[in-house]
Amino acid sequence: MPKKVSARPASPTSKPFWIGFDLGGTKMLACVLDENYQVLGTARKSTQGSQGAAKGIKRIVATIQEAIQAAGVDPANLKGIGIGCPGTVNSARGILIHAPNLGWNKVSLGPALGRALGCPVIILNDVDAGTYGEYTLGAGRGSRSLLGVFPGTGLGAGFVYDGRIVQGRNVSCMELGNLWLPGTHLGSEKPGAVLLEDLTSRLGIAAAASVECYRGKAPGLETKTGAALKEMKSKALTTSYKAGEPGTVAVFDNSLHFLGMGIAMVVNLLGPDHITLGGGLVEEMPALYLKKLREHVAHYTMPELFQGVKFSVAKLGGNAVAIGSVAWLRNQPS
Repeated sequence: MPKKVSARPASPTSKPFWIGFDLGGTKMLACVLDENYQVLGTARKSTQGSQGAAKGIKRIVATIQEAIQAAGVDPANLKGIGIGCPGTVNSARGILIHAPNLGWNKVSLGPALGRALGCPVIILNDVDAGTYGEYTLGAGRGSRSLLGVFPGTGLGAGFVYDGRIVQGRNVSCMELGNLWLPGTHLGSEKPGAVLLEDLTSRLGIAAAASVECYRGKAPGLETKTGAALKEMKSKALTTSYKAGEPGTVAVFDNSLHFLGMGIAMVVNLLGPDHITLGGGLVEEMPALYLKKLREHVAHYTMPELFQGVKFSVAKLGGNAVAIGSVAWLRNQPS
């Protein structure tokens, strides 16, 4: 009898893969992910949102094609694309409704990418995608409900409850940074009220710290950055805080107090059992953010709702949006 020949294992290039895409205000990232969410290859480009949505879509397609080439996979095995976008989206229809950092409005991003690449496409708000990634594969794994809070250039939040991203009927929600609080500052759009993200984002902290430099209360920060807003990155700000410069310490302490108030509002309304924190500032000072926010949230939350809430630092880093958007796509009913 002829000898039975064992089936040869499939080569890596013949296996199915997905694209997770992070569309940022300044840069875009495409990740090729296998069925276990391992990154096989990546590609990056500057977003150049000011050139308009049509050219932006062409750059997205080109970035995806470069990532596929870098991963050495067969384009025919692309099973779908998940894309996280900055701003509000209609996930069901694949529409990017409004992305202020890009200047894009009512862009049919999902259908356009589906036509260009011939596969299913789903779009999410980027923080929703990042939170879902942490819920399924990161710090929030095993939780029933997860609140993700990401203070960056703005302040983003996402909420996953029993495996579902909390969304409105036609638009993404959980716009924590857009809560209006009593108070004001000279740049406020509404005198007598101030946005929470103006008090808690890296941009808001940097703007206040720049004033403290001119007041002589953050000399090390001024030496490092020249008190220039564009130079006040997370590393410079946190170095000033750790050095005990009084201006920066006061700014951070006040910012964390207001962020704790905002998170407490969500806890009182939705009762998450887990809160995970991400973003550059959190990554630079995880112990501070965990400690201070736990204290402030406890102060403003009903005790029975705060009891047992777990706090953590996000684990997936820069790939969270890409991983979360693909996980959401793959977990949808066919």
